[in-house]
Amino acid sequence: MELTSAPLHKGQVSWRGLLLTVFLLTCWNSPTTAKVTVEAVPPHVAEGQNVLLLVHNLPAEVRAFYWYKGETVVDSNEIARFLISSSTNKTGPAYSGREMIYPNGSLLFQNVTQNDTGVYMLNMIMENFDYESASVQFRVHPPLPKPNITTNNSNPMEGDDSVALMCEPKTQNTTYLWRINGQSLSEDDRLKQSEGNRTLTLLSVLRTDIGPYVCQTRNQVSTSQSDPFTLNITYGPDAPIISPSNIYFHSRTNLSLSCHTDSNPPAQYSWFVNGDLQSSSQELFIPNINTNNSGSYTCLVYNSVTGLNKNTIKNITVLEPVTLPFIQVINTTFKELDSVFMTCYSNNTGISISWLFNGQSLRITDRMKLSQNNSTLTIDPVRREDSGDYQCEVSNPVSSKKSDPIQLNIIPDLTQGTAVLSGGAIASIVVGAVAGMTLIAVLAYFLYFRKTGRRTDQRDLTEHKSSASNHNLGPSDNSPTKVDEVAYSVLDFNAQQPKPPTSASPSPRVTEEVYSEVKKK
Repeated sequence: MELTSAPLHKGQVSWRGLLLTVFLLTCWNSPTTAKVTVEAVPPHVAEGQNVLLLVHNLPAEVRAFYWYKGETVVDSNEIARFLISSSTNKTGPAYSGREMIYPNGSLLFQNVTQNDTGVYMLNMIMENFDYESASVQFRVHPPLPKPNITTNNSNPMEGDDSVALMCEPKTQNTTYLWRINGQSLSEDDRLKQSEGNRTLTLLSVLRTDIGPYVCQTRNQVSTSQSDPFTLNITYGPDAPIISPSNIYFHSRTNLSLSCHTDSNPPAQYSWFVNGDLQSSSQELFIPNINTNNSGSYTCLVYNSVTGLNKNTIKNITVLEPVTLPFIQVINTTFKELDSVFMTCYSNNTGISISWLFNGQSLRITDRMKLSQNNSTLTIDPVRREDSGDYQCEVSNPVSSKKSDPIQLNIIPDLTQGTAVLSGGAIASIVVGAVAGMTLIAVLAYFLYFRKTGRRTDQRDLTEHKSSASNHNLGPSDNSPTKVDEVAYSVLDFNAQQPKPPTSASPSPRVTEEVYSEVKKK
């Protein structure tokens, strides 16, 4: 048996037929006793494509095959027949000119249409004139048209309206899929699908539902996708935002304010200053402002479609820059433990005051106190570590200035030294002072009597010489001698002197020594 294709019309076999012949040679099965089957390749095909009805397990004793359209073997349904012995074919009444039969019994349909959908019957005549048959079917699907999205509300309003999106056209045996922003869509409380997912309903639309949306259609043989569709959702205006955010401005500068809101369609802008219309634009510009430009600035926004309006008020204060402050203090040199009062003076109002020590922010200790507005700094008591440079800084929201530094010099107070001595140290000092005074008194007392005693001795010697020459004319032995008189005079003199402190007085001992000395002389 020669396995060549058998065209069912006059002329040469096309190149497509040759290719199919090669394919069939590859797929052809050797004779076998297995049951003959026919496979549609593919079983579902798009309109305009080709379908091959491929025969499996063809018996060796086959003499001829006949192809019929439908399940009934009648002459009117015959498409074609093929005689193996002569390798000839003959077309039947159901032949359309697009069919091609092969020596292995396979039948090729080219450029199929939806009318080709159905069942086909293969009838075989064996060498013993018995008949065997096999059937197959395939379905031809129309090509899916490119879908498009329509809506029942072209301008829904946020929060108020619902929107239905329809994927057109409606086709049989078609699956519909929705995607938003490139992501597959799933149902939730606000998203509902109906009519086999062909319709997508959005309940109470939000501005984030704008899209884009894509509708995709599928059947067993093809896929098609719509162009992106975007909803025009009206919303706003939101409460406007005024830029910049600061509320204090430097005098003699330009004031430039900008207002922004989120709105669809874009909002209309108006500016009011202290209740008076100033501008009907998004920007407000006032050159060379001064303190008279302080006041209430209002931005009003309006959406002509939603009919809503919102406003934001900004209270602006225009300030002059602060002037240089100065510190007043009664002195710059203080003794330790004194109290120091420093006051910061400024010609400005509405300012803040802070203090600096040696160029750094002053750390307030338990010995320091600030007045209610920080203008006066009190240090009580002051200590040597408080020596250094003091400054005050005044500021308002647009400027600041520091005073010239004041240098405090804290010196030790010597008169206050004992105040810090312990009780034992003070007692030691007192005892030492008393002992020193007593020693001085004793020395003076001794020197005085020594000097006085020498003068008395000299006078007594003179008198003694005179009395010796008149010895027989003097008093009796029982009369007091001059020495005794001098000694008693000294003792009597001592008795009349102020007594030094008893605890340290050497007077009795000194008197006895003087008396003994006089007696010897």
